[in-house]
Amino acid sequence: MSSSAPPPRRRRRRRSLAAATVLTCAAGLLTACGGDSGKPVLTWYLNPDGVEVLDGIAERCSTDRYDIETELLPTGATDQRVQLARRLAAEDDTADLMNLDPVFVAEFANAGWLEEMPADTLTDDTLEGIAETVRWDDKVYAAPLWANTQVLWYRKSLAEQAGLDMSGPVTWEQVIDAASSVPDAKVGVQADRYEAYVVWINALIQGAGGDIISDVEAGKDASVDIDSDAGRAAATVIQQLAGSSAAQGDLSVSREGTSLPAMYSGPGEFMTNWTFVYQNYKGLVGGDITEEDFADLGWARYPATVEGEESKPPVGGIDIGVGAFSKHPDLALEAAQCITETESQVRLAVDAGLMPATQSAYESPELAEAYPADLLALFQESVDQGGPRPKSAYYATISSAIQSVWHSPESVDPDTTPKESAKFLSEVLEGKALL
Repeated sequence: MSSSAPPPRRRRRRRSLAAATVLTCAAGLLTACGGDSGKPVLTWYLNPDGVEVLDGIAERCSTDRYDIETELLPTGATDQRVQLARRLAAEDDTADLMNLDPVFVAEFANAGWLEEMPADTLTDDTLEGIAETVRWDDKVYAAPLWANTQVLWYRKSLAEQAGLDMSGPVTWEQVIDAASSVPDAKVGVQADRYEAYVVWINALIQGAGGDIISDVEAGKDASVDIDSDAGRAAATVIQQLAGSSAAQGDLSVSREGTSLPAMYSGPGEFMTNWTFVYQNYKGLVGGDITEEDFADLGWARYPATVEGEESKPPVGGIDIGVGAFSKHPDLALEAAQCITETESQVRLAVDAGLMPATQSAYESPELAEAYPADLLALFQESVDQGGPRPKSAYYATISSAIQSVWHSPESVDPDTTPKESAKFLSEVLEGKALL
């Protein structure tokens, strides 16, 4: 259990109060209610990452003037968006606080669903890679809670066996060739038909100097750029992996968690994945893996799409938004400030592997004790030098259109896939085709 999570008895009591509140409010689904004390209750919708830590933060940030109750969102980012969008489109006044995947901030802000945040929500202390995700129309509409990125995780013994020098940048082609040269070695990615597959595609395209779409301020009239040399370079990488012996057996349905076991199975793997991986494997020591196994874990910057060009690691994380229809917007803004304090960010990093959005949190002695210094430096570098997904009010449409053409990965062809996806995405944005 997380050291910052509330005691089990206390957490059960809070959830019992929430259940009682639901019964009391059954006659008015969209009406906010207070707890037994008469204090306002702020509902905070959580994505299912670091939930125990977030429950503890909700407990800590509750005050004599309001309580914070937590509600769990679905697992996938797209499903999270759908549930929140439905509530906000219905002007649900119980959507006080919400965890938002950064790519949905622009859409929600553009729709008028988020309260504007104070100008000082972002400071020089905020890492720029995540700060950019909460800006829309020259205003700030969310507060960064944690900043995610992907790095290349690998078995040191596998790299040595394959003869791959990991002391400098490596390319996707080199990684795939190295894994293919060792029987049963794999390359772990996320290629199911869901948001993380677009994360991979976007990083590959940006790593080749291109973009899926540009001039995003033009909305539906934005420039679709995926049919380019960069788009073809991205498709080449996917085609190479899908056709190699290093591809996961479940490549077309692979997700963040499905490739984790392969790291310590047989010779191991090279795997692009988020920051949580280190704490995940550390927690297995003494059970599924040994200290020697854990010491064999290596990390490096996200692979380059094109040799000689810097990679663009994915940038993700979670931003906290305040619902525009909340009955208590001032209290919710105050709660958001507490939720995103340095103390909260440090707890998420140490206990859940979800890394900070601020420099000061990275400098915490607790982080220095929990993580190797070079890994912390790699995380920060990857966030600040990484590539965000398109910041568009139509991002959900863009993502779905890309998924529909690029999936499955076994069907990707550099000669046809970028051109086909550009045509389909343009037609969808113009209203000439349906998803």
